Amino acid sequence: MDLSQLGTPIAPMVRVHGGFANRMYRLDTDRGSFAVKELNVLDRRSAYHAADVFRFERAAFAAGVPMPEPISAGPGMLVHRWVEGEKVPEEPVSPAYAFEIGEILARIHALGVAWPHVPAEEPAPRDWPELAGRATATGQPWAGELASRVATFLAIARFVETCERPGPVVLTHRDIQPWNLLSREGRPVVLDWELSGMLDLSGELGSTALSLAKGPGFDDIRPAIFRTVLDGYAAGGGTLPPWGPSWFVFLIGGWLGHTRWNILRCLAGVEAGAGPELALSHESVRNGLRGLPELFSRLPELQDLRG
Repeated sequence: MDLSQLGTPIAPMVRVHGGFANRMYRLDTDRGSFAVKELNVLDRRSAYHAADVFRFERAAFAAGVPMPEPISAGPGMLVHRWVEGEKVPEEPVSPAYAFEIGEILARIHALGVAWPHVPAEEPAPRDWPELAGRATATGQPWAGELASRVATFLAIARFVETCERPGPVVLTHRDIQPWNLLSREGRPVVLDWELSGMLDLSGELGSTALSLAKGPGFDDIRPAIFRTVLDGYAAGGGTLPPWGPSWFVFLIGGWLGHTRWNILRCLAGVEAGAGPELALSHESVRNGLRGLPELFSRLPELQDLRG
């Protein structure tokens, strides 16, 4: 993409490390600072509808959703206005922050933007025995952990495939997690809209509320914060869907697919030209192998969060 429309650079473009799927850079010019994101368009788990996502972002920004201003979208690259803010740590957020996230979700769901794509969810992966064998044969550092959890991952896949989603389906961000948020003077800024699309409302609310109500693991979950996200959603005009395991199936299924995607990158054994660094993929695999079985085992507890 030609970046000359952003102005004359006043410093070299700088890589910002840490992305789980894409690569981002900061560009400072005489017209301001910009986040330039190089999209991983070849090695993706699902199709990326760049033009439609950008149109959705523009509508959200125009409606006052707190987010970086979308500047341009082109083949393999996105540009947004750079936003300063504090990273949101993986720990329970404040009640005020949780409430405002709920309100923001209600505002996003009420935008009324047309979406031309039929909702599609990737099949739950079932090739865990094969992956464990390949990991052992190639000497992956986490091969033993994967081999010992094959039966659990197959059970998780069955749950993802059979869990009933009650609807409604909404056009939404699909990935409001601490790593996709900033805090400016204690208030949210929503980043990274690339996964936007249609999603069962219960899955969006459960994933978002749980991520904001817990610490790095699952020993510190604050039910009050979980419920505060939902209170904010209702206050913003949203209607809560029926309660049940569907509130967590999107989170579990997404993490399952993300873990497998990173396993395949690790098995390739080479630094890919796009997406996360190989070391980050290994870290993501370890987190999935340890965290997913724990999350799955705690489903009965999670279903008590609504109170």
